Amino acid sequence: MTRIAVVVFPGSNCEYDAAAAVEQLGASAELVFHSATSLGDVDGVILPGGFAHGDYLRPGALARFSPVMAAVTDFAARGGAVLGICNGFQVLTEAGLLPGALQKNRGLTFLCQPTTLVVVSTRSVLTRAASVGAELVVPINHFSGAYTCDDATYDSLVAHDQIVLRYRDNPNGSRDDIAGVSNVAGNVVGLMPHPERAMSTLLGSADGRVLLESFVGLGVAAR
Repeated sequence: MTRIAVVVFPGSNCEYDAAAAVEQLGASAELVFHSATSLGDVDGVILPGGFAHGDYLRPGALARFSPVMAAVTDFAARGGAVLGICNGFQVLTEAGLLPGALQKNRGLTFLCQPTTLVVVSTRSVLTRAASVGAELVVPINHFSGAYTCDDATYDSLVAHDQIVLRYRDNPNGSRDDIAGVSNVAGNVVGLMPHPERAMSTLLGSADGRVLLESFVGLGVAAR
């Protein structure tokens, strides 16, 4: 059975949603506290949404120094599948595991609403089970979710097919409508929308399933 570590920082609030989502897909989930120095024997790692360390200084800035991040960095360097959702995406950029940064939304407005994503690339652990051009309705819930980067970084993202998801109708001012990116190898991915909250049509959308199915199935298996 695929084993997924869900990292818990002080201020995380989506860890149980993430764990429930991967367990719904047949994987097992283990909560790993930020003070841990080892992830254990796992196949993938999720950094969930929330407000790690209260978002002091800026989102993710303190979480990058948590002891567990050394283990996450080592796991990623060995090709392990790592997924950062919302605040987890912010942590991954602060830790240097993903390029770019997340800044405050256009208009300084907190956003909590469904949004339509367009799959741009299937060369990542999050999108391998999806189809390029597919549109997915997945909710967002953030204040600092506008992706930004300098021109050289943007050119590299395009050249290496690292933009994995874009917003169809950009809600937050992200550069080039970017909703999610990967590292060059495709094993580390971050996105601002919450696929773990789009697992059932009873809750509005099941479009997040294809993303997390990739992560706990095809994506992890391709390590």
